Amino acid sequence: MSEKKKPNVLEGFKAFLMRGNVIDLAVAVVIGAAFTNIVNAVVKGVINPLVGAFGTKNLDAYSSCLKGPCSYDAKTGTATSGIPIMWGTVLSATLTFLITAAVVYFLMVLPMSKYLARQADRKAAKEGTQEVIEVSELEVLKEIRDALVAQRAPGTGPGNAPRPDRE
Repeated sequence: MSEKKKPNVLEGFKAFLMRGNVIDLAVAVVIGAAFTNIVNAVVKGVINPLVGAFGTKNLDAYSSCLKGPCSYDAKTGTATSGIPIMWGTVLSATLTFLITAAVVYFLMVLPMSKYLARQADRKAAKEGTQEVIEVSELEVLKEIRDALVAQRAPGTGPGNAPRPDRE
């Protein structure tokens, strides 16, 4: 009896890593992390100061107190009394998300979808042209066939008219 060789764990792991989609995913994560740093810098350097024109430059400082007056420890910044709602942090994260989503959509998704649509249109036009050529060739071949059939048929076509001496 021949035994089937079981793939060992390292061979399976190597096959997993060599898949194209795993490498693409790793590249996407690295690029995404670098892109996140850029967006965070834009939010902290541009957006927060614009919002800060109406209040404080640090969006994390925007908060409300849910219960009682809130007091904070000056050294750690944690609440010592009351229940603070840190809605400025949520606003900052929301702005970061919206900017990230807008940049990804307008600089990556939209151009790629337009490119793919143009490629599909070119492919469809190429296939349509090929189909027209095939149809016109088919029509020419049908005409040739009909002309040959007309020539072979007795009593039809040029030169096959009934002659009076053969009647």
